[in-house]
Amino acid sequence: MAMSRRRSGAGMELQLTLIEFVTKHFRRGVRRDQLPPHVRAALSERERANEIMARLIQLTIVILFSFIYAISPKTSPDEAISPVPYVLGAYMVVSIIGLVWSIRQKLPHWSVYGSILFDFGLLYSLMISFHLQYMQPASFILKAPTLLYVFIFIAIRALRFESRFVIASGLVAALGWAMMIFYVMRIDPGDNMLTRSYVDYLTSNSILIGAEMDKILSILLVTAVLTLVVNASNNLLVSAVTEEVAAKNLSRFFDTSIASGIRNNADQLEAGKGESREAAIVFIDIRGFTAMAAKMPASDVMQILSRYQSRVVPIVQEYGGVIDKFMGDGIMATFGIDGHEGAGSVQALRAAERILLDFDRWRTEEPGLIPICDAGIGIGIASGPVAFGAVGQENRLEITVIGSAVNNSAKLEKHNRAMGSRLIVAANTYREAMENGYDGNLRAEHHTARPDGADPQEIVVLSLPGSADLPLPIGQDVEVVKRPA
Repeated sequence: MAMSRRRSGAGMELQLTLIEFVTKHFRRGVRRDQLPPHVRAALSERERANEIMARLIQLTIVILFSFIYAISPKTSPDEAISPVPYVLGAYMVVSIIGLVWSIRQKLPHWSVYGSILFDFGLLYSLMISFHLQYMQPASFILKAPTLLYVFIFIAIRALRFESRFVIASGLVAALGWAMMIFYVMRIDPGDNMLTRSYVDYLTSNSILIGAEMDKILSILLVTAVLTLVVNASNNLLVSAVTEEVAAKNLSRFFDTSIASGIRNNADQLEAGKGESREAAIVFIDIRGFTAMAAKMPASDVMQILSRYQSRVVPIVQEYGGVIDKFMGDGIMATFGIDGHEGAGSVQALRAAERILLDFDRWRTEEPGLIPICDAGIGIGIASGPVAFGAVGQENRLEITVIGSAVNNSAKLEKHNRAMGSRLIVAANTYREAMENGYDGNLRAEHHTARPDGADPQEIVVLSLPGSADLPLPIGQDVEVVKRPA
């Protein structure tokens, strides 16, 4: 008995698992009106593109019909009625109108339902015209292979990823074919052409009800299968569009090159994975911003930071820099993380020079940044081997670089205050940049210093010609070297 109960429990569990599986994958998921507006807008744009594709397919079908009719030999007498060209012409006109309409704007739902009625109405009208044109009994209609296009018209509606349109197409197709059967049986009350012989049905114009019911059943079954497929596809579409929109929004929190690398990386991003790289690290900071921000409204603080970052970040990215992180008023950028050895130092110095040149224009071009202009900025640059990878936990990761060059560049940036300068570079980074083609106009002053109490090291204080950072004569392209005794 215990075994019987276990089997019964296992059976119920399997049944629930199957129900959950079908519900999850083949039943319509989240309602569209419950989705965020920007996700609904993205879905609407995708559906509009699919509707245009559906209209193109319809137009292709009618062109194909017309081509086949044009090249087919005409077996009917010259005086026989030939409604086919008129039906095809009307269908082509309506298809072109629908295509132009769908290109200009999103079609309302009623127009899609109207298109379904018109599609099948014209298709069945075309089939009815066959027995009139060829002067055959009405049962001639039921033998036409044109019925196969019914399944194409139903499948076209699956492009909208709306199961209601597929269901409407299937029901209209099945009802239309039932009406065709009724028409064939009632057009000649004296002879309904019914037969019970499958052979007679195949070899004559007789009607086999069972065969016609098979056609209706096939239409309904195809409709049911496509409805399941559309529901599953719609769930995938909603998930994909939602994830795509979320990815675009989240990618704004990463540097463009980092976000692109994450998307294109075949391996899943995981904490603890890293690579050793050669890079130049740049720290940029506003002097005394914390004290300044304490005296300003929060909205003004954020506006100033936004404008300041909008001036600095494009310059960093222009020279191949990757924004590693924003630290309040501080910016940490990495250069040469994916380039050749020595290239990062050159790019970092060129970017720093451009930032200094741009900073001197802020007072006139960005009145809102005058508080920063009065306070000044500091830049520190150091280079060397760093560990590049992801840190954090599984549900909260951050791409970053770690190494002595990172720490040193932060210390050099802070040491600007002691030196009365705006840009300090580690001496080895400066030499590396000069050896690799740096050709800027910055003036250099060599020192031995202990940034932030660290071990003594050679540093280079750089300034623009004529700036107040260094007491150098304007217009002279010289390098001043000062070393303590």
